Amino acid sequence: MPLPRYKQVNVDVTPYYHCTTRCVRQSYLCGCDNETGRNFEHRRKWIEDRLHLLSSSFSIELCAYAIMHNHTHVVLFVNRERVKDWSVREVFNRWRNFYKCPPLVQRYLDDIDDQAFSEAEEKILLEYAEEYRRRLCSVSWFMRLLNEYIARKANKEDDCKGYFWERRFRSQALLNEKALIAAMAYTDLNPVRANLAPTPEESDFTSVKYRINARRARKSPLFLKPFSGCIDKRGRSALPITLDSYLSLVDETGRYVRNDKKGTISSSLQPILDRLELEAPAWLTISCQLEDTFSGPIGTPIAIVDFAEQCQYGRTPNVTNATRYLM
Repeated sequence: MPLPRYKQVNVDVTPYYHCTTRCVRQSYLCGCDNETGRNFEHRRKWIEDRLHLLSSSFSIELCAYAIMHNHTHVVLFVNRERVKDWSVREVFNRWRNFYKCPPLVQRYLDDIDDQAFSEAEEKILLEYAEEYRRRLCSVSWFMRLLNEYIARKANKEDDCKGYFWERRFRSQALLNEKALIAAMAYTDLNPVRANLAPTPEESDFTSVKYRINARRARKSPLFLKPFSGCIDKRGRSALPITLDSYLSLVDETGRYVRNDKKGTISSSLQPILDRLELEAPAWLTISCQLEDTFSGPIGTPIAIVDFAEQCQYGRTPNVTNATRYLM
């Protein structure tokens, strides 16, 4: 039986999570249907655009994503401190990107004369604001507003009803920096591993390609959490690795380093392995078989057990020999 969401997501322990969602029966509902010949490739763009909108509205930052033909991967950072600084009006405006607010909230937002509200109305407005504030830093609400929107839009296009995704999303807590970088590399290399792209820079609908395109244009990717050393106008905290080191690591891990290609990162793997204290064989085991190796939270054995205890798992989490690579 799947664990309830509150036992899989605990931002008091870690703000980083790897989430996956698969199409019903693992059908290629975002790719080419071999039976009918219909091509649904455009739905991958729907998902990417929706992720960008969610990341710009929620207090949840995108670290990595890969949108495949029958499933999606996202690595998220929950920024609970940022949402506390938002005013009541900003919270309402952000929530209004997805749902029509109650009449009282609409009146508050549309009132250009800033007329006085009664004490009872102000109390209700504050209650709405706090509820929306909680939702805007919730992984469950983030994934719900992603998956529900895509399912409804796809069903409307197909003129049908029923499930689009096979179940609720699956989430894995990332309990240290090594687990975070491994999950990001695993996510970005999904198209390469599936033989859909020869190199990371040619992997459509992935965060790594988005970052590379931004780098080529000498810009910062607007909808992604920045790497260490990058200037971020939105004041977001940085990932614990530089962009050049990460791109080199992804290329080396994927074994698709091509120096003759424009934008390919030079092979310089040793510095990043030294800094993260990772051995190449161990790194490949984790970054290439993340979901097979870990069925739940990802980190050291001690961190996994501690996370399970704090989340009241109710059963012993899966601690494999691979966890020693993350120590």
